[in-house]
Amino acid sequence: MTITKAESADLREILDLQYLAYQSEAELLNDFSIPPLMQTIDEVREEYAKGIFLKAIEDDNNNIIGSVRAYQENGTAYIGKLIVRPDKQSQGIGTKLISAVEREYPGTRYEIFTSDKSIRTIRLYEHLGYVRFKEQKISEKLNLIFLEK
Repeated sequence: MTITKAESADLREILDLQYLAYQSEAELLNDFSIPPLMQTIDEVREEYAKGIFLKAIEDDNNNIIGSVRAYQENGTAYIGKLIVRPDKQSQGIGTKLISAVEREYPGTRYEIFTSDKSIRTIRLYEHLGYVRFKEQKISEKLNLIFLEK
């Protein structure tokens, strides 16, 4: 597996992977209208223009199996949409993607968030040194946990 910066030509494949990867989150929340499943390719292009996208690719076939995106503002790198293909999860890909995006913004504060129901994801972030600092109620079904490092 190799992690590199994504190119604009990769955005459709990353969005398709996002739709696949967030199915489990939607099931946890019993809500298939969560923002990652509703995001359009134009919105992804806007995010791409604002920051960086990294992709994890399989060395044998160049398929994208994971991605993360981030942007920096006012001394904080905001990390978002860590995705790993479901059949490739729990193999260290998410950890490597987070570490790689942190290297893109050295010496800064990092912030990331996830649903309070995403226990595995929260554990991953805490294992990587992130600490909870805020919780925000979005709806009856959704509370977000914000973590920083």
